[in-house]
Amino acid sequence: MIKVLVADDHAVVRTGLKQFFASTDDIEIVAEARTGEEALSLARKDNCDVVLLDIGLPDINGLEVLKRIRAARPQVPVLIFSMFSEDEFATSALGAGAAGFLNKDSPPAQILSAVRTAASGARFLSPELAEKLLAGAMPGGRKLPHERLSGREMEVLLLLSKGTSLTTIAERLHLSVKTISTYRTRILDKMGISSNAEMTRYVIENKLG
Repeated sequence: MIKVLVADDHAVVRTGLKQFFASTDDIEIVAEARTGEEALSLARKDNCDVVLLDIGLPDINGLEVLKRIRAARPQVPVLIFSMFSEDEFATSALGAGAAGFLNKDSPPAQILSAVRTAASGARFLSPELAEKLLAGAMPGGRKLPHERLSGREMEVLLLLSKGTSLTTIAERLHLSVKTISTYRTRILDKMGISSNAEMTRYVIENKLG
């Protein structure tokens, strides 16, 4: 039996997945988390084979949770399960060590395939994402401004766009204020913008946060 930890702040998603996996003979949800901190605490326990992780958790960005789980339990595959499109976050997620990227609109059969593939130790790529990677469309080609950012820079962008102070971001990410300030400068430079207000406008217009 493949034991899954689901981390998503929406109860309806967790309940839906639990009912869905209950209809299978080989997959079961053994733990549920609503926040990044809960996910980290549960993932450190030796009772799950796969983590299904939402990228938009309320306290810690999913990419950061992914990195911390990978650092604590590198043998446990983490699948990113997100409402965002593959074009927006798949590259960052895979680069951070994800075993695969699933959109929440993925067909049921694809979700099952992803969990089983990850549990076997292989990386799951949807046919659409695999095609883009093979075609060199990701990364490569014409990128949107936020697609030029690293996973950490994307995380800082989303926090800054919500009005979070540099000090608070530094505490949350366990980094110095100077380091966060450096990230902010890089973000502004890479995206060709000049203020936090422009960051907020961009995030809203592109539905990133």
